[in-house]
Amino acid sequence: MTQAAAAPPQSRIRIRLSRGDLLFCLAVAAIYTVAMLASIYWRRLPEDRIMTLAQAAVGGRLDSPALKDTVDSVAIGGRYYLAIGPLQLAPYLPFALFHLLHALAGRIIGIAVGIPAALVALPLARAYGAKGSVAYWVAGFTAFGSLLFYVSVFGDFYYLAHAESFLALALFLIEWAGRRRPIVLGALLAVSFLARPTTILAAVPFGIALLWQKREALRPVATAAVAFALPILVAIAFYGWFNWVRFGSPLESGYALSFLPQGGLEARRSLGLFSVLQVPENLRLALLAPFDTMDKFPYLTASPYGLSMVLVSPALLTTLWAGFRDRTAQLMWIAAALVAIPAFLYYGGGYIQYGFRYSLDFTPFLVVLVAMGSSRWKGRLERFLIIASIASVTYGILWHNIPQLQK
Repeated sequence: MTQAAAAPPQSRIRIRLSRGDLLFCLAVAAIYTVAMLASIYWRRLPEDRIMTLAQAAVGGRLDSPALKDTVDSVAIGGRYYLAIGPLQLAPYLPFALFHLLHALAGRIIGIAVGIPAALVALPLARAYGAKGSVAYWVAGFTAFGSLLFYVSVFGDFYYLAHAESFLALALFLIEWAGRRRPIVLGALLAVSFLARPTTILAAVPFGIALLWQKREALRPVATAAVAFALPILVAIAFYGWFNWVRFGSPLESGYALSFLPQGGLEARRSLGLFSVLQVPENLRLALLAPFDTMDKFPYLTASPYGLSMVLVSPALLTTLWAGFRDRTAQLMWIAAALVAIPAFLYYGGGYIQYGFRYSLDFTPFLVVLVAMGSSRWKGRLERFLIIASIASVTYGILWHNIPQLQK
């Protein structure tokens, strides 16, 4: 094994910010806030269904008649539930107590998660080898050229889960590059699981690597295994209870039973909630789906079902610069591939979205690969790809906000 995989360097997040660090932090906070305010200006402030559910939850119920015949609602015994995860609902609960904040809750929560996720992109880039100004380029790509930016500014509870998972995984990867405390690693994966359950598959390669590192003696292996697994098992048990209370089974997430008004998704779900038959269409959406054309400016538009990751964030191509020989790079490729499997097996890749938003489940591992490959950058090509990524995601935000940009 290389040193990066066998023995973690004792890197820490720097407390003292340089001028460049401070400017990056201010830019993230300002740009995310402006994008959120622009979304309010263009899209106004309709009250979200999840706020209705949060009000019910504060009163001790997880159902509401207002959810009837809405997307992803589940009817059981005359009651109507919403097929969402616990970490999507939880941040809304405090806002349910203050009526004046109901309409703003989604926007506030979105950037409250998205901004920290974007900020940790800088220590994440440095933890995996990005140095000097290159670290700012990698962090800038993560903050503004990935779909993290897109999902953080609209106040959408579906998008929120991706931002929450991204933040937890980014912190997990920073911890992995540093002290590798099993309990902290397990807790961060548990949080990511509560937001996006599919990300739990990353526990397999990282758990094996963690235990292999301590293989010289049985006691350290056992201690690390318990500390790593315990928070994950608690999170799984809690999610199971959350499902059982609503749907009568800990294994039922609700998505197999949920109401779908769109005939196309009904047809795809009939093939199986998770099925290899879903893979060709999801691969097309994630890798090959082109821009659509229209007969008015700007002449290019995006399909609300998806757009190729290469067109959304072309700088992801620089993951290849990291190669496949380094053990840490191999670990990131394996983790990304495992987490991607359920995304490509799932019946729906998402709707009303710019790009393939389920790719955010494995994007943090790809960001690490971008940072690792930065030592091989030639300069102009990589910066061009990052600028193109930022321009693309910015266009996606405008596309989502402005009906004239849609077909």
